[in-house]
Amino acid sequence: MIAVGVTGATGRMGQAVIETAADREDVRVAFAVNRGADPDADAVAGVPVHPASDLSSLLSDHEPDALVDFTGPESALDYASACADADVAFVTGTTGFENGDFSMLQEVGTSIPVLHAANFARGVQALLRTVREAVATLPGYDVELTETHHNAKRDAPSGTARTILAEVAAQREFAEVYGREGVQPREDGEVGVHVRRAGDVRGEHEVMLAGNDEVVTLTHRAESRGVFAAGALDSAVWLAGREAGYYSFGDVIGDSS
Repeated sequence: MIAVGVTGATGRMGQAVIETAADREDVRVAFAVNRGADPDADAVAGVPVHPASDLSSLLSDHEPDALVDFTGPESALDYASACADADVAFVTGTTGFENGDFSMLQEVGTSIPVLHAANFARGVQALLRTVREAVATLPGYDVELTETHHNAKRDAPSGTARTILAEVAAQREFAEVYGREGVQPREDGEVGVHVRRAGDVRGEHEVMLAGNDEVVTLTHRAESRGVFAAGALDSAVWLAGREAGYYSFGDVIGDSS
């Protein structure tokens, strides 16, 4: 059994990680933190929630195998730096990073194992491979991407949508068009990107390829945040004890060891 710390403990994903870990035999939550945490606040699934300002001391006192993070870009980079100082592996599913932020994460990966994924669902990894093959097989077909998330999600398009676009970009050059309004016929070399935010939708991504009088639709829908929490914990178990480096969830899925 490995020990993990969890950030953003009172957020949607932080709670899901802690609750999912409680049902597993290969991982336990050593501590949890949250920015602005009230010392008198209720625990999450029996795990007390500490102020994030205590993270460095908690890492030193508990010596976890990994820290699991689903917060925001600024806080995630702070937590990654704290892990580097404490020699603790860092797993993050935070999205909304700018390119410079990724460079900072990669730099941290020179001293500790760091794993970042925009989506920890195993089905999304299968979707990415399928999108890559479909776009390569259907070079003349139009491509449209639609993603839907809950109404509190901040970044748009989602990190997963951006990863899907990267798979398309590996096969063809294109210009992204975000929504359409008025007289705007489709131009050659476009990929339409459509973002929806509503209710408590966990996450849905649809890629449509159309041409030659046929339509191919590839869709992934997450029914529970537990899917992402399980993948993040699988990653923490896989990452614990690894050499320093910058890893992806695809490394976890593709490694049978």
